[in-house]
Amino acid sequence: MQIYLVGGAVRDQLLQQPVKDKDFVVVGATVSEMLDAGFQQVGADFPVFLHPTTHEEYALARTERKQGSGYKGFSVHASPNVSLKEDLQRRDLTINAIAIEVVSLTDDTPVSGDVIDYYGGLQDLESHILRHVSGAFSEDPLRVLRTARFYGRYYDLGFTIAEDTLTLMRQLVNSGELAHLSAERIWQESSRATMQLSPQVYWQQLFEIGALTEYFAPLHDAWEDTHIRETVQTALYFAGQMRLNLPQRWALLMVSLTPSLFNNEHTHDQSDQSKALRDINDTGNKAKVPKAHTQFAILFAQQAETLSMINSLSAAKKIDLIQACGAHKEPDKLSQLLVCSHVLQLATQHRQMMLALNSFHAIGMTDIAPDLKGPAIGAALRQSRIEHLQAHDTY
Repeated sequence: MQIYLVGGAVRDQLLQQPVKDKDFVVVGATVSEMLDAGFQQVGADFPVFLHPTTHEEYALARTERKQGSGYKGFSVHASPNVSLKEDLQRRDLTINAIAIEVVSLTDDTPVSGDVIDYYGGLQDLESHILRHVSGAFSEDPLRVLRTARFYGRYYDLGFTIAEDTLTLMRQLVNSGELAHLSAERIWQESSRATMQLSPQVYWQQLFEIGALTEYFAPLHDAWEDTHIRETVQTALYFAGQMRLNLPQRWALLMVSLTPSLFNNEHTHDQSDQSKALRDINDTGNKAKVPKAHTQFAILFAQQAETLSMINSLSAAKKIDLIQACGAHKEPDKLSQLLVCSHVLQLATQHRQMMLALNSFHAIGMTDIAPDLKGPAIGAALRQSRIEHLQAHDTY
């Protein structure tokens, strides 16, 4: 019997990131041997056991074979004859297919500390690349979401997704396999990704490969508008940096469905507002978003414009806002809504100034008359930059 620490714990140790959970693979053991050692079996489909004291997961080495649709459509073969190499081959990414041998079932001290790497995970860690282990990647649609989530998780470390892996992700999306994922699993992955430091990366990646259309179709449609997409992505970035909670982040994402908030005139059409609120509610229902998160997102979409004008509201309007938000019963809810409003305004201002910066850099000496002298050069550059910004700032 050999026991190996595998996957995320090894990966995060090597990346000098906090290790949250430890998972182990046991090679050469049987179910009865694990039970005799005091482990508790928890997996009905394949043998996974909980350590009697640490409650960490120990799985018998196994292989999988695709035999149906979705991430559950696999037959599992676990036996003492399955090798570590065979077990690691079924994993999604090379950086997750690495292992370190430990002393025993009751002692997770590394035998030598050497990393066992059959599929190039160490090189991909060094190169900061997310790459699939094998073609079996395309058999499990959940790996589209997992890879996007890992991309968001390690985005600030400079990780990218390998082009051939992106190709497989797009093929999975185009195959319609995502429709076989349960809404609960979609939300589990999406909520975890949304709580990361750079939550915008996950959603942007899914948008780029067309993966939003199955469970988040209204969001995909709204993000066809570059202004809305980039503003909300910036808001999500700030939400991550400011450690906002999940309802706040979800509200900032769902405000994408309220297009009237993203034009300078804030023109209101009651039918558009009603549609936006229906879309937020329907998206929540389809993706099994907790009701409280959906209700908070709807409330923010309803009150976002008013919240953005707090300084100019009359006393009557402020009292009405408190009533509408239920802040007389839950004062903290108003505080959370105000923070969301601030983040959305900050994102809007940031995008406006980035457009201005782009216009500033877009105009140089070759864009003005060559015979200008002295102060006339600066004046001409300034005017050309203003005109460039006016032509490209459509909001």
